[in-house]
Amino acid sequence: MRLSFLIAVILAFVAGIGLRTLAEVDLAVVVWLLVVSLGLGLLWRRSEASSPQQLLLSSCFLFFALGIVRLEIASWQFGQSELGDRSGEKVEVVGIISKEPDYREQSVQVFVQTGTDLVLVSADRQHDLSYGDEVMVYGQLSRPESFETDLGRTFNYEGYLKAKGVEFKMSFAEVEVLSSGKGNWFVSGLLSAKGNFINSLEKLVPEPQVGLGEGLLLGVKSALGEDIENDFRRSGIIHIVVLSGYNVMLVVSFMLFILSFFLSARKRVLAGIISIIAFALIVGLSATVVRASIMASLLLLAGVLGRRYDVLRALLLAGVAMLVFNPYLLLFDIGFQLSFMATLGLVLIVPHFEATALNAPKTFGIKDFFLSTIATQIAVMPLLLFHIGEISLVSVIVNVLVLPIVPLAMLLTFLAGVIGLLVVPLASAIGWLAMLTLTYILLVASWFASLPIATLSVPEFSAAWVLVSYVLLFGVYLKVKVKDGMGDWEVVEELEKAGAHGVEIQSNSAPAPQPDLPIFFR
Repeated sequence: MRLSFLIAVILAFVAGIGLRTLAEVDLAVVVWLLVVSLGLGLLWRRSEASSPQQLLLSSCFLFFALGIVRLEIASWQFGQSELGDRSGEKVEVVGIISKEPDYREQSVQVFVQTGTDLVLVSADRQHDLSYGDEVMVYGQLSRPESFETDLGRTFNYEGYLKAKGVEFKMSFAEVEVLSSGKGNWFVSGLLSAKGNFINSLEKLVPEPQVGLGEGLLLGVKSALGEDIENDFRRSGIIHIVVLSGYNVMLVVSFMLFILSFFLSARKRVLAGIISIIAFALIVGLSATVVRASIMASLLLLAGVLGRRYDVLRALLLAGVAMLVFNPYLLLFDIGFQLSFMATLGLVLIVPHFEATALNAPKTFGIKDFFLSTIATQIAVMPLLLFHIGEISLVSVIVNVLVLPIVPLAMLLTFLAGVIGLLVVPLASAIGWLAMLTLTYILLVASWFASLPIATLSVPEFSAAWVLVSYVLLFGVYLKVKVKDGMGDWEVVEELEKAGAHGVEIQSNSAPAPQPDLPIFFR
């Protein structure tokens, strides 16, 4: 399938989801779209001089209709609950905690699955709650409402929770644990191992370094504290503690490296995919982690099957798969939007930058980190300014200073936590080294965040300007692509040169630079 055709039908599907998310669409409209699609398809089949444009239009109408239908089906889970008539009242519900509790400074948030509803419950932090606990919850039931952020942006809290399958919430609730062990045994085992690891690590590394270590490895952002989290946002490296694809790549690559000593290539792929799934479950299945996990699994499968791995196609496939599973991610999950656009920026923009800086020195991989950071900043800037209203002006230099240390910090933190379960004296020495690397990251973030020019804030603007911005960026991209003569470039897997996890940018006319880190994970 031609890439242009694939992009067109995916955009049609996405447009259908977006339209139905923003407005009701009459069933007659969907029927007419399907009729037009069928008519164009028949004309294409019967025409002696078949036009690919007819097939493209037919497919676009079809997938546009499918996007509308998919969101319509997803909406059926809302508005049908028996709890709907009791919003604003104090109610008592019994259910099972379906996700790992999120402990914060003053409270704990849990998702409680009742017979028909998923309710977000906020309670006092003193409650000792775990995944799989059956609980009785008493509190005031309400529907989530939008609110204004500190930077003047309106946060669609209702839509955000819809993307998580939540229609109701209960704040300051009373929670009583009725029984335990009601969750999935595999997930329970993974979370238990995670808890043991965190307990081991916290005995070896002091605060606030241990909070950063937990964030790097497991995405435990709440362990950072509000001040440090704010420093990371202002300095533009918050992505390293919310588990970007970069973190996922490091964990998966480390696991595959260890497995390479014990398993054959095919068995290593199977074990690698299992490891990816297990890690994604441990850290909570955020949109970023799911996207990177799907792309990583596709790369492993492509390698063992001897098929060419195209990063852009893999990204599109991962995005569509996630939207088919949960179409509310498109407009209501900021993490999904930023993760997709950041990776798209790496795939499309970095090759042009690398061609320009082909002969630049690659000391400690600084060039790759520098180019990748600029590419991602360009790709996500319209979304960041729209959703957050603030962008870091020091993020490029901070990422260059910090990212080379992140793999070492993650490795030392991981080893300290694991060895701490077995040999405490040895783990203490490793924990001290881990503390040094984590302290360096904290100091860099704190110093740059304290600069008066660290961030730039802009007034609120319409979502239409986000679309206009990306249209203009795409126009500039096409112009530069034609000017540089890079129309024949493609992203392929190159196992011989880059190893089992590497990718290379190739050109028919000249060799291109090879990134040290798999671009699809970032």
